[in-house]
Amino acid sequence: MAKYIGKRLLYMLLSLWMIVTATFFFMRIAPGNPFASEKKLPPEIEANLNAHFGLDKPWYAQYWEYLVRIVNWDFGPSFKYKSQTVNDLINEGFPVSFLLGMEAIFIAVAVGVLLGIIAALKHNRWPDYTAMIVAVLGISVPSFIMASFLQYFLAIKMGIFPVARWESFMHSVLPAVALASTPMAFIARLTRSSMLEVLANDYIKTAKSKGLSRGVITVKHTIRNALLPVVTYMGPLTAGILTGSFVIERIFGIPGLGAHFVTSINNRDYTVIMGVTVFYSILLLVSILLVDIAYGIIDPRIKLAGGKKGE
Repeated sequence: MAKYIGKRLLYMLLSLWMIVTATFFFMRIAPGNPFASEKKLPPEIEANLNAHFGLDKPWYAQYWEYLVRIVNWDFGPSFKYKSQTVNDLINEGFPVSFLLGMEAIFIAVAVGVLLGIIAALKHNRWPDYTAMIVAVLGISVPSFIMASFLQYFLAIKMGIFPVARWESFMHSVLPAVALASTPMAFIARLTRSSMLEVLANDYIKTAKSKGLSRGVITVKHTIRNALLPVVTYMGPLTAGILTGSFVIERIFGIPGLGAHFVTSINNRDYTVIMGVTVFYSILLLVSILLVDIAYGIIDPRIKLAGGKKGE
């Protein structure tokens, strides 16, 4: 296991270097500059700004300085947010996005797995059809439409939840549900199809012939094997949700990381764009590693350190 994790960490570092390099050069070849959207500056002032932020140096010098900063976990100053660094923006926005994301992941996994199990156990009966209708609606309806729907009926009409802002747990319920609706639908469909496949295996029939109860068969022999596709989906899902949904945070006025990312794109704030992208990539790579390790825990037949399944 240690050898496998060490090898994966090396691959992660290589992947992260490629992402950092690609992000840096894409930002350099993009049209415009961080000061292009503002009022036309006198050449002397623009030259002083470029010198202050190091933009007057050759590209290779800027690239090397940026790599050194990444190693030291310093994403540099923001071009637009005065007296704030990219690290300040991430430290400020990520805890909010993290809390919202964890709540959304809990809702998506709990409701999605439950719907998938019910649909599989009641295959081709009304609970199956009902669960799949809910799943289709979750996939078909965009999250921003779901957010507007929840705000109109549950906040404005019924007054159960606040319309927007980020002040208490009640303020987090509607954005978390809107954020969880699409992942919940995918998880429900994945769980259902995987459960149906597992239920058709011979060892499930053997367990039934031995007189094991349906609850024991479902909990001990079916769900565990049926959750592998869901675990696979959880890796990129976790990174995406934890870094914040740009649209959902905008609709509900939540000061998360996604809001800073959208603003930085509009402002051509290179350092914020690159810093958030690198931060997102690190979360994604770590999530994928955790998912691969979880494979071995859920299904011991899967050997992580170079072995083959079933050995």
